[in-house]
Amino acid sequence: MLGLVTTSLLCLCGGGLLAASHEGLTRLLFGAGGFAGYVFFFARALGIIGLSSPVALVFAWSLAFTPCSASAQGAAPGVQLHGLVDVYATWNPNQPFDRNNFESGAGTTAQKANQLGLNLAAVDVSLDANPVGFHVVAVAGTGTDVVHGGELHPDNVRNIYQASASYKLNVGRGVTFELGIQPSHIGNEVFFSKDNWNYTRGWMGEFSPYYQTGLKIATSLDEHWSGQLWLMNGWQNIEDNNSGKAFGTQVAYAKDALGFSVNTFFGPELPEDEAHWRSFLDFVGTLKISSNVQLAGSLDLGEQRRPGLPPARWQGASLWLRTLLSKSSSSSSHSSALSLRAEYFHDPDAAVSPVLQTLVGETLTLEVRPHPQLILKLEGRYDHSTAAAFGGPDGLLTKRHELLFILGAVATF
Repeated sequence: MLGLVTTSLLCLCGGGLLAASHEGLTRLLFGAGGFAGYVFFFARALGIIGLSSPVALVFAWSLAFTPCSASAQGAAPGVQLHGLVDVYATWNPNQPFDRNNFESGAGTTAQKANQLGLNLAAVDVSLDANPVGFHVVAVAGTGTDVVHGGELHPDNVRNIYQASASYKLNVGRGVTFELGIQPSHIGNEVFFSKDNWNYTRGWMGEFSPYYQTGLKIATSLDEHWSGQLWLMNGWQNIEDNNSGKAFGTQVAYAKDALGFSVNTFFGPELPEDEAHWRSFLDFVGTLKISSNVQLAGSLDLGEQRRPGLPPARWQGASLWLRTLLSKSSSSSSHSSALSLRAEYFHDPDAAVSPVLQTLVGETLTLEVRPHPQLILKLEGRYDHSTAAAFGGPDGLLTKRHELLFILGAVATF
């Protein structure tokens, strides 16, 4: 279904763009062709989910008349199409036996050792809620294989990162309801490496959700404060592993150089167990020290209750420092930067990591943007664990430390 929906939207957008660049009969033919392709493929997609063909055609036709262009009065923009290709090369002196740089559950960037790899390819199609919108992100690569590794049926969802519909209610400053698979509200680092200061992600990010499935209600309280309420299937899963539901909240503040958010998660996460809940608190803060220097920090506290055992608890803390080295003269985007991350992750009960351990790590990243649509990141990373948590030539999980050298390249459109 995802492929049909994406194809339908590509037809609509492509036909509209071609029509806009031509005149007369050619414009009419391109516009009509794109619209016909949209209706056909979207009706086919709706047929897959159980609607009869006539109903699907009528529904697809009606959606085609959703406003899709910005107006002089500031209306929401139309359908947006974006994408990226994220590739990397790594060198791991440990020479891991299975060619994996990271332990199970981690490695959503630069997963494979001593080789070139496709970290992620993504196509992003969206329409801002005005009042109805949607957001679909199709993905492929080692990153999505890892992030979906905990799903009950990962092969069924490995190419989906986001698939959600939204509605904006014009009350107060606006209340947005979004339902479906969505990016997580937790953490400072997100799933796409281009949006993070470093290329690889820290342990706090790897062992907390990158996406969630459920209902989000979001609003702005005033110019600086905003909030979110979540009802979810659970901790980074599309198909729930029990009949219980999880809840989440976010309170965020941003003004001038200071910003922070307090994020929570509560819910039953053990398979076929609704009685033993997971509780999680995440704090993220950012501070712009000067026009060239930024500081960020994050703190995590988690607890997983277990049948017949004491609760399993974990904690994490990270600090980021980013310095702009130069700025582009042609745009507001910088052309180079240096970022340092220091992190501590303590999981003595193996609550969310695969082994009982404490991890410490340092990461230094040089970012260069020779073009607004090309991001290069050269990174050195060192991690140490109190347990044998890294692979070596003699087998899985035989090393307590790991040194990585990574070159990542992201091209966007």
